[in-house]
Amino acid sequence: MARKTKRKTKAEKKAREQRLAKISGVLFGLLGIYLLLAFVSYFFTWQVDQDAVLRLSWSILFDGSVTVTNWLGRLGAVVSNLFFYWGFGVGSLLFVPLLFHIGYQLIKQIPIVRSVQFYQQTFLVICFISILSAFIFQNFGFPWGGTFGNNICYWLSNFVGQVGLSILILFSIISWVIWRYNPAVETLSLGMPAGLGSITMPTLFRFRIGERRSGSKKSPSSGKVDDNGNEEQSGVATLRPSSPLTDNNDGLGLELDLSSDVVGEPKVTPKQRSATPKPADLTLELPETMVGEPSQDGATPFEEVALEGFGVKPNPNAEIIEKRVSESNLEMIPKDEKINPDLLIEQQNPEDQEPFDPTKELSRYTPPTLELLEQYEDQKFEIDRAELEANKDQIIRSLLNFKIEIIKIRATIGPTVTLYEIVPAPGIKISKIKNLEDDIALSLSALGIRIIAPIPGKGTIGIEVPNKKPQIVSFHEVIKSEKFTTAKMDLPLALGKTISNEVFVVDLAKMPHLLIAGATGQGKSVGINTIISSLLYKKHPSQVKLVLIDPKKVELFPYSQINKHFLAYLPNEEEPIVTETSKVIYTLNSLCIEMDERYDLLKKARARNLKEYNQKFRDRKLNPLNGHKFMPFIVLVIDEFADLIMTAGKEVELPIARIAQLARAVGIHLIIATQRPSVNIITGVIKANFPARLAFKVTSKIDSRTILDAGGADQLIGRGDMLLSVGGNIVRLQCAFVDTPEVERIVDYIGNQQGFPEPFFLPEYSGEEGGNAKSLDIKDLDDMFWDAAMMVVSNQHGSTSMLQRKLQLGYNRAGRIMDQLEALGVVGESQGSKPREVLYFGEQEVLQLKERLLNG
Repeated sequence: MARKTKRKTKAEKKAREQRLAKISGVLFGLLGIYLLLAFVSYFFTWQVDQDAVLRLSWSILFDGSVTVTNWLGRLGAVVSNLFFYWGFGVGSLLFVPLLFHIGYQLIKQIPIVRSVQFYQQTFLVICFISILSAFIFQNFGFPWGGTFGNNICYWLSNFVGQVGLSILILFSIISWVIWRYNPAVETLSLGMPAGLGSITMPTLFRFRIGERRSGSKKSPSSGKVDDNGNEEQSGVATLRPSSPLTDNNDGLGLELDLSSDVVGEPKVTPKQRSATPKPADLTLELPETMVGEPSQDGATPFEEVALEGFGVKPNPNAEIIEKRVSESNLEMIPKDEKINPDLLIEQQNPEDQEPFDPTKELSRYTPPTLELLEQYEDQKFEIDRAELEANKDQIIRSLLNFKIEIIKIRATIGPTVTLYEIVPAPGIKISKIKNLEDDIALSLSALGIRIIAPIPGKGTIGIEVPNKKPQIVSFHEVIKSEKFTTAKMDLPLALGKTISNEVFVVDLAKMPHLLIAGATGQGKSVGINTIISSLLYKKHPSQVKLVLIDPKKVELFPYSQINKHFLAYLPNEEEPIVTETSKVIYTLNSLCIEMDERYDLLKKARARNLKEYNQKFRDRKLNPLNGHKFMPFIVLVIDEFADLIMTAGKEVELPIARIAQLARAVGIHLIIATQRPSVNIITGVIKANFPARLAFKVTSKIDSRTILDAGGADQLIGRGDMLLSVGGNIVRLQCAFVDTPEVERIVDYIGNQQGFPEPFFLPEYSGEEGGNAKSLDIKDLDDMFWDAAMMVVSNQHGSTSMLQRKLQLGYNRAGRIMDQLEALGVVGESQGSKPREVLYFGEQEVLQLKERLLNG
């Protein structure tokens, strides 16, 4: 009874699954019909509905006041616009038969897994039709190729030109025909011996099964006999003609032949056959070592191929363990039995492979040597005890003049500044000592006196006094220090020395961004060179990439020699160092795209940050076929930020703020320098996202507070003297000095070594093109006309598609606005697929035009 109940339960479960599959199949079929009606309607209604769909986006579905003309209502208008305009254009029509096919398989209880290859091929055809349609109809208003086809064609036409794109499309079509149908181009006579007649190459190779391992126990006759009279084992199974081929090819028989050589001429057997044997008459026995357990010689067992559909019977004593075949065998397997190659890759055991080494491609790369740097041996560190005693006595005397007694005083000597720590007598207010800053400076006849009251973590008050004979902190001395050479940091920066004469090394990856400010000539450029050189000495080219922006055009140009080692920039750029403001905007937005792409990869890999992701990739836990790759750190360096803010404003500030807020986890870090630390340059948005700030000497206390949120930068002595604020703690440093000839020797040393085949290109970021002019009535200006005019003039790019994208307008409305801009002289005439020439050069001209029209 229990067995019957169990059997009945299984039957009910199977019946339920069949019903659900049939219902799902009907649903997919109806969805296909729905899409078909929506798509057909779109051809007639797109011009009327597109403006409302683009303007309201998904909210149109919930706005009952909006009227559309699509046969299937608002949902039909949104869905068809999604597939055609934002998707694949006319290629989207193939989604309809795809849905029908899925529905048919579900109804007929056919496993969908068997048609994975069919779905892949259909999707590739959809992509190709989208690209081909965008190429043929690129100057038409209807979205023939959709956003996908238009973007691919735009990128390819810029990369290889229109002629090159035509050749690529023609090559793709010819390649597909050859791959799909394999036309018999080898039908020419091969000059066979008399009696064989004319036989073609397809006849010889059509029945080839593929290579097998040698060592079979039994095989049909191969025409070769060993010394013992036994037939030799073979590695290739082929079906050969078994009878002489006459001119009419009557009575063609097939005989199974196992030979170790590639099939050359057909084997003619003396035995004539009058009829072709049925497939069931052919049998093939595979040796036992090909399946099941490994053979004694350690060879990997060959895994059985399903050949029953071709009349080939497997060995009944062999256990079939898995259906997995090589490329040469795929032709002999029924279509439904083909194996997805991706599954084979994912099933590999990562423990059997060596960890991925990102430095292997440039395994011979050697970092710069210390011999490239100046040592400044004549600038040895010396202690002037007379100066120390004089300063100590003068500090004590100055404090006693204001009735301030001290209990203890000690000195810490640095390369350029000496720190005197004092312990005041009980009852002395700290504020009273701090207010004597100028009086102590006067008594010591020194500039740059700075009082730290109290010193964090100590019960003392610090008085920093500049040395009369400051010492140069050479970059050579900092780089060779044990603190830098043994640093286990992601992005180590050797900034210089502290006032206690200790080398100071910090990790940029933990800052995570650095803001540098200071007056002209106080050491900012040297500080940037020190930071970049630190990375060049410590990291391999595969581990870090630099994006260098230099509006002054003269500071960072030496680094262009290492563009194939350490630099990253936009494709199709002649210079790797970004100097023009328009290209700066493109570069920053390109970094935003790179950041978003990296976050997508981290999400797929279930990693929280770049370090975890790269470790998984090194351990080969991520499949490159799924888009995964090793990602280096990216450091963006901007030498003069104030110039960019004055010329581009929000277009620069917003992407920088976005990168600073989000890019830390994906390994993108910013270093921004400016000589104008005013509040309109270093805005609240910038300061909030740059917790690490480096201040060289500035001219006022206001500038010091703008940078550090504290005073002190106005009291520095210049020439590399700086304050670093990280997490609220301020440290005084002397920047390591690296001269321009040293930088040139470093980049020459790196540039002369083998680099990557091509530089590290950032994702492409550019505007779209298009638009045609028509006549218009000047008095009937569109409500969005002035917004469009400001956008076109500020971007110096006039195209209808840009207005569609940025103002969320339909094609017709954007075209009318572009015609109005042409009529009023804001843009020039249409130039085909190229953007229109913008005739206004500033927003002030647009405001003057608006005032002139309003005043009549």
